[in-house]
Amino acid sequence: MNSLVPIRALGAQHRERIAAHLLELSERDRYLRFGYQASDEQVQRYVQLLDFERDEVFGIFNRRLQLIAMAHVAFAQSEETQSCAEFGVSVFPGARGRGYGGLLFERAVTLARNRGVRMMFIHALTENTAMLRIARSAGATVHQDGSESQAYLQLPPAGLDTRVSEIWAEQFGEVDYQLKKQARQFWRLLADVQEIRQGVRDGRHQAAE
Repeated sequence: MNSLVPIRALGAQHRERIAAHLLELSERDRYLRFGYQASDEQVQRYVQLLDFERDEVFGIFNRRLQLIAMAHVAFAQSEETQSCAEFGVSVFPGARGRGYGGLLFERAVTLARNRGVRMMFIHALTENTAMLRIARSAGATVHQDGSESQAYLQLPPAGLDTRVSEIWAEQFGEVDYQLKKQARQFWRLLADVQEIRQGVRDGRHQAAE
């Protein structure tokens, strides 16, 4: 698994990209991600209700700045369960098999530990074997109840290593995103210049005729 894959924190300014990612998922992938057959309207509502102040949302972008994998760590709101959080993830089919789900879960665990979380929960359909495999690989206990499974992972307290890891990962993800953004802007500019040059050449050719 490549631990150098840049993972970028997502905020309210990324709602459109998040919605585009989730809406592009197939019916089955939406079913596995949400636990039910989510309609476009339900996906849009989920995106609009994301609380970026309370929760952590992050993802992996490709060179075209397309969000190909994303995760959501939802933190409990009540005092009785404030040491708990839930993890959800989705990965485009073309980006699977690269360990992205596991990397996003590792990032989630680091963020959760730094927020004082002691128990990470994963609610998944039993047929979602990829998600349950990630949970088991991390040492989570999985309870199966018919078509649904509940996994939970006890987290050790945060330490200097987790705090440094979070800072480094955030900086790495941000730098990578900005470089990809600049590259896209450069190629767009280059395409515009080439189009202008072609227009000038065509104009000269017509004038010579």
